[in-house]
Amino acid sequence: MLARVLHVHGISATVYEAETSATARAQGGMLDIHDYNGQIAVRAAGLTDEFEGLILEGRQAMRFLEMDGRVLYEKGDDGSGGRPEVQRGELRQLLLDALPEGTVRWGCKVREVRALGGGRHEVSFADGGTVVTELLVGADGAWSKVRPLLSDAVPEYTGMSCVETYLFDADVRHPATAKVVGGGSMSVHGPDADRQILAHRERGATLHAYVMFTRPLDWFATIDFTDAAVATELVAREFDGWATEATALITDSDTAPLLRSLYTLPIGHRWERVPGVTLVGDAAHLTAPNGEGANLAMLDGAELARALVAHPDDVEAALAEYEQAMFPRSAAVEDETAIFEELFGGEIPEALVGLFAPQE
Repeated sequence: MLARVLHVHGISATVYEAETSATARAQGGMLDIHDYNGQIAVRAAGLTDEFEGLILEGRQAMRFLEMDGRVLYEKGDDGSGGRPEVQRGELRQLLLDALPEGTVRWGCKVREVRALGGGRHEVSFADGGTVVTELLVGADGAWSKVRPLLSDAVPEYTGMSCVETYLFDADVRHPATAKVVGGGSMSVHGPDADRQILAHRERGATLHAYVMFTRPLDWFATIDFTDAAVATELVAREFDGWATEATALITDSDTAPLLRSLYTLPIGHRWERVPGVTLVGDAAHLTAPNGEGANLAMLDGAELARALVAHPDDVEAALAEYEQAMFPRSAAVEDETAIFEELFGGEIPEALVGLFAPQE
């Protein structure tokens, strides 16, 4: 996003990407792109029409279920929710296609970054290559190699982990589960606050599930996720007695269960201005998944580009302007995340209904 918005204004940039190609791996599931941050970035990139072509209609629908499958709350999608859903990989490809050829250098996994003075930095890559930067932007996620130039903060485990599964061609092959998930997202909660099943209907009748656990990392270490059958059985066992239409998202998965442990940076993470370097996205303000991460990252990129365009002869003024706006913007979202996480300590279904129902 940063490279695209700069390109719109005639400024070139190079993206050094760890992955070997645009198709090196799947890019994850659905993203709801919000009208108050992510869509602002899309407009700044001049890609609104192309973005609208990616929207999957009806996916803003949601439903909450009790563990026995009873529908506790349901809301349809009339297209007015302000958070249209797109596939993450398709949005990424849209941005890649909108960049000049050669902007992205693939297979450049950062090994080390060191300051050279005067706002210049040397980036070393795993393949032995190096580059010296006049302006370095760390867009390298949770375990950023650029962040230590600015901050001593390191991500901490949130206490929550997610196990991802997929059902493909679900309307035909898994009709009962497809019906219970519905046209958008579904969330099933039990009597305790330590586990839940979330699912999203993606393109092509794919159901993408996120099986959430509030457990210590040691608990997951006892499960051999390299053995798909064993891992599936152990994860599914935690949901004995739940509606089979929901637990089929685990037991009938077309993919091996994939463990993702969730980390966060301190709320309000910030740093003092360091010449020639800044951060965007998770590198700057990693939080537990809350629907805002990709949106904030996109807005970070667009706003940083806007500041650089506004101060063509003073990079430091641009970086200061960007950071002064980014810090409180991301902290506000992090505070909302903390409130939402507290919600999970009580009667989950009723609390969630209370959160969403007043918006009708």
